[in-house]
Amino acid sequence: MIETKDILETITMIQEENLDIRTVTMGISLLDCIDSDIDKACQKVYDKITTKAERLVSECEDIEKKYGIPIINKRISVTPIALLLGACEKKEPVKFALTLEKAAQKVGVNFIGGYSALVQKGFTEADKILIESIPEALAVTDHICSSVNIGSTKAGINMDAVKMMGQVVKESAELTKDRNCIGAAKLVVFCNAPEDNPFMAGAFHGVGEADCVINVGVSGPGVVRAALAKSKGLDITGVAELIKRTAFKITRMGQLVAKEASSRLNVPFGIVDLSLAPTPAVGDSVAYILEEIGLECCGCAGTTAALAMLNDAVKKGGVMASSKVGGLSGAFIPVTEDAGMIHAAECGSLTIEKLEAMTAVCSVGLDMINIPGDTTPEVISAIIADEAAIGMINTKTTAVRVIPAIGKKEGDSLSFGGLLGEGPVMRVNKGSPAVFINRGGQIPAPIQSLKN
Repeated sequence: MIETKDILETITMIQEENLDIRTVTMGISLLDCIDSDIDKACQKVYDKITTKAERLVSECEDIEKKYGIPIINKRISVTPIALLLGACEKKEPVKFALTLEKAAQKVGVNFIGGYSALVQKGFTEADKILIESIPEALAVTDHICSSVNIGSTKAGINMDAVKMMGQVVKESAELTKDRNCIGAAKLVVFCNAPEDNPFMAGAFHGVGEADCVINVGVSGPGVVRAALAKSKGLDITGVAELIKRTAFKITRMGQLVAKEASSRLNVPFGIVDLSLAPTPAVGDSVAYILEEIGLECCGCAGTTAALAMLNDAVKKGGVMASSKVGGLSGAFIPVTEDAGMIHAAECGSLTIEKLEAMTAVCSVGLDMINIPGDTTPEVISAIIADEAAIGMINTKTTAVRVIPAIGKKEGDSLSFGGLLGEGPVMRVNKGSPAVFINRGGQIPAPIQSLKN
């Protein structure tokens, strides 16, 4: 039986501690839309998305009203478009991007992800053409998000793809410099990309997924911080237990919304991603949780250890609360989307090198980091390679979403607005990795990949 105190506690979480559902994401398979005629394929894509997702936004809004739970984003993820492009006689991938944009506008979602390619072990012709088109596709659309998986523990790291992505990230920023380089903010480069991730910009609908599913991503850093603030004097074991209990409550809410949306839309329930996803709102910050645990400022010595404990406790608490946990699940550390991270970066406590260390124990990687506009494509590629290596060796998902701030230098600021936030342009080591990056080839899979 639900007790009154539990109801009141949830109301407080929503009204005062920024508890919300970060996203309800409908995953849609486009494999049955494949056609050798790209115009016919695009029409099939548009028809399927607008049919399957016709009521997605309205039903989510009704759920918000019924339970009083804010659902911040309604999104769609689709089959990696490179797979559809491969069957087309005319390789014109931007037509798919424009079709996805048109469908997103029709159904009213915030973002649509899946302008993607999976090239961890090599390229098809379609993969290369799609990757080369990413800057244009992101420049001519508003709702499209793109991702490329360039490595995995099983396959190693495709260094030819790494080289390409450094150039693609830079060009995506340059083509949208009149819009604060937003193109690069909608592009993520993965190692070990999960196929059921509801979070943008990395969402795509995996080929092993059902035809259509509902995935939910929760939020709630402010709730965890508030719980810690009310429980002074705990040792680290007690802190971990408190975070587990709080994560359980947050995830139960996500499970409730996921099942309700699944039932209303007559679509299977996929997963709850129980990640602590921050927002620029004051108090809704993973960095502030780390500081509540006892750090003077996020980025100081002890940050990686505290983050490891937080990430593990969130997973342990959340996995008990939902029958289906997936996606990334843990603690996110996107700099521009987290008020505490922004402050730590501005005061010099948080550097890219420290963030890289933190990514070894958190759920994603180097996320939403503004870098100087004159950073070379080779340096961007090397940042991607470093992060992919952490993911490959540790059998975990890592990612890079950096934004070259064209025309800006270290210490300047770049703002995107909304959930993407704003943040300082951070220092990047300018030592040249060009010879390393230009070697190309494949970093072999590590010995731990041999698990058969």
